[in-house]
Amino acid sequence: MTVPAGAQQPGDALRVCTTGDYAPYSIADGHGGYRGIDIDLANGLGGVLHQPVEFVHTTWPTLAADFGAKNCDIAVGGVSESASRRAFSDFSINYGTDGKTPIVRAADAGRYATIDQINRPGVRVVVNPGGTNEQFAHAHFPAAHLILWPDNTTIVDQVANGRADVFVTDSVEGRYRVRQHPDLRVLHPDKTFDSSGKIFLLRKNDPLLAAEVNSWLESQLVTDGMNRLFDQWIGPNATA
Repeated sequence: MTVPAGAQQPGDALRVCTTGDYAPYSIADGHGGYRGIDIDLANGLGGVLHQPVEFVHTTWPTLAADFGAKNCDIAVGGVSESASRRAFSDFSINYGTDGKTPIVRAADAGRYATIDQINRPGVRVVVNPGGTNEQFAHAHFPAAHLILWPDNTTIVDQVANGRADVFVTDSVEGRYRVRQHPDLRVLHPDKTFDSSGKIFLLRKNDPLLAAEVNSWLESQLVTDGMNRLFDQWIGPNATA
């Protein structure tokens, strides 16, 4: 049997690329580690495979270059399906579905609820570069004033502090962010502007790795483990 290039050997660490800036999927803890929904899933996968997990920092703008260069087996952290990511990775099965929705100040909840309301001259839309949030903003808000903010961990602060009017991101992130910002609102998180699957990126042309990852994700879906993770992070009684 031919072993895929870069394939894992017994005892190798499972190398996991992640940005650490996309709550609640992947959050840097400030001490060199990570926490979040996808971090828990990656650690669980490592346990099933009896492999230590090594998290490797990347960013959304550099993910395509880093994934191969840093020898990552998978990438996690709220990754959405996109055609451009097919060019450098394979995809796991979808473990969830999400879509874009606005985060605004509570006083502006009636002003920026639709794409038409946001896509107007003078509306300041803050966006993090390099991912699907930026792609969505360029495609749907060409008339608005786009503000590229490089630090996704502080991006909602720009809305809270009045330096931007709206941040459009995945509804799961919106639900998590407003828990830390009672002055903000995530609008219609159950009726998002679009819809896309959440996935793990996988090293290309490695069917064994794909089978192992998909088996693990399927087990979490069928045993309700996935729902419990999301409830822990964004449910009404969230403790994370």
